[in-house]
Amino acid sequence: MPRGLAQQLILSLTIIMVVIAVVFGVISLKSQERQLLDAMILGADQLSKGIISATWHAMLADNREAANEVMATIALKQGIDRIRLFNRDGRLVFSTLQNDPETQVQKSSVTCSVCHSQPQPSEHPNVNDRVRVFRSVAGERVLTMVTPIHNEPSCSQASCHAHPADKKVLGVLDVTLKLGTVDRQLAEMQVGVVSATVVQVLLMAITIVFFTRAFLSRPIGRLIEATRAVSAMQLDKPIDTRQKSVELEELAHSFELMRQRLKQALEELNQLTQRLEDKVQERTLQLRNAHQKLLQTDRLASLGQLAASVAHEINNPISGVLNLSMLMQRIMKGDGIDPGRVPEFRRYLTLISSETGRVGRIVSDLLAFSRRSKPQRTDADLNKLISTTLTLVAHKLKLNNVTAAADLAADLPPVFCDPSQIQQVLVNLALNGAEATHGKGGGELVFRTRTTSDRASVVLDVSDNGEGIPDESLPKIFDPFFTTKPEGKGVGLGLAVLYGIIDAHHGEITVHSKLGQGTTFTITLPVHAPAVETTPAESRT
Repeated sequence: MPRGLAQQLILSLTIIMVVIAVVFGVISLKSQERQLLDAMILGADQLSKGIISATWHAMLADNREAANEVMATIALKQGIDRIRLFNRDGRLVFSTLQNDPETQVQKSSVTCSVCHSQPQPSEHPNVNDRVRVFRSVAGERVLTMVTPIHNEPSCSQASCHAHPADKKVLGVLDVTLKLGTVDRQLAEMQVGVVSATVVQVLLMAITIVFFTRAFLSRPIGRLIEATRAVSAMQLDKPIDTRQKSVELEELAHSFELMRQRLKQALEELNQLTQRLEDKVQERTLQLRNAHQKLLQTDRLASLGQLAASVAHEINNPISGVLNLSMLMQRIMKGDGIDPGRVPEFRRYLTLISSETGRVGRIVSDLLAFSRRSKPQRTDADLNKLISTTLTLVAHKLKLNNVTAAADLAADLPPVFCDPSQIQQVLVNLALNGAEATHGKGGGELVFRTRTTSDRASVVLDVSDNGEGIPDESLPKIFDPFFTTKPEGKGVGLGLAVLYGIIDAHHGEITVHSKLGQGTTFTITLPVHAPAVETTPAESRT
């Protein structure tokens, strides 16, 4: 069964037309056959009556030879199979068929059953009851007309061979006609009816196909193409609403209205999306700027914590230089330096050079940390950044009575990162560790580095033996403005900034802590630059 609407309609209408044509053809064929048989019956009846009339005078004169000659002559005509004459007792009186084997018939035979089929024999049976159509011994269809010969007054009152008046029927005339001509005509009619039916079916099928395609298949096909264009979001091409039927025109109009509304909704959605993208871009830029400011603020906060300790760190070598310079002034006299004290003078100069170099390194590291540079990523040595950071916070750790140690892997590969931001992370963790161990009176801070098994990332562990972090606070330590420090000691931005820096480097940071035993921060950084770079602001939004 085809699934297309047009094919189903064509098939259904064609089947209906075939059934109708076949039914009408059969009815027409049966009607024509009935007409031919009626004509044959009428002819046979007229022939029978004509034979009876032609032999009437011979029968009245009891001239059987003349009557037989008349019937034999008539039997020679085309289409007549045989003529027989039976008396009222069923005995064969005359037959045009030589040596007719049926010399005596019973009342139940075909010839006699015309009148004797009822208990009371019929004297005047109608024409249809006197006709029998059957096949002869030769296999041909024949029509037999049985006509009763009535006892007319002329016969019952005749002097030659008078019959009693109470005998109404003297015998029957049995005329058999060949239906070969009728059968041939019927066969020709059947061929004609079948041919006409086939032609009608073909013409109707062609007409159905033409009109179905013209009024249904093609308009629906155009609507399907239009809806496919709509489903493909090709909304600029209007749908033709001029159709050949009211129903299809209303359907096309509905699709066109849907296309217009969908196009309008899509335009509004695109405009809304564009405005949203503009706002997101604007907000992203604002967040990026805010993040940079937050980084600098956190750097300055860390710098503020380092300032006092660095001032003390610088004060010691400067005081030493001042004392050494005073000693050198005493060694020098108006005429120069006493030759015996030249080695001592040189030793003082060496000490002054060493101490001033120490001051220079401290100031240089402090300036490098505090400098606001543009974010720039490059391959950096994480071990070197750790060593520089420990130098920078050494005096701060000493003031808090914290011992710093470094367990650095010798084969650590360079890390693609922003060195300034990573150093800010290291300083932040070092200062937090120092504050966490401040109350113990003898804290420990350990930096450890290693690589992962596939050497695709480096791992940094920063451990302290401080007070630890409560379990309920661990999930929130990286949230902005969350802090466990006393009021006035911090605003809760340090670890949030630290998390943003690590996330922007496509790294991970985790924390493990036990209350009263200490805390370990674990940072994992990829060695190579990832395929897609994101900014800290984008990673946090």
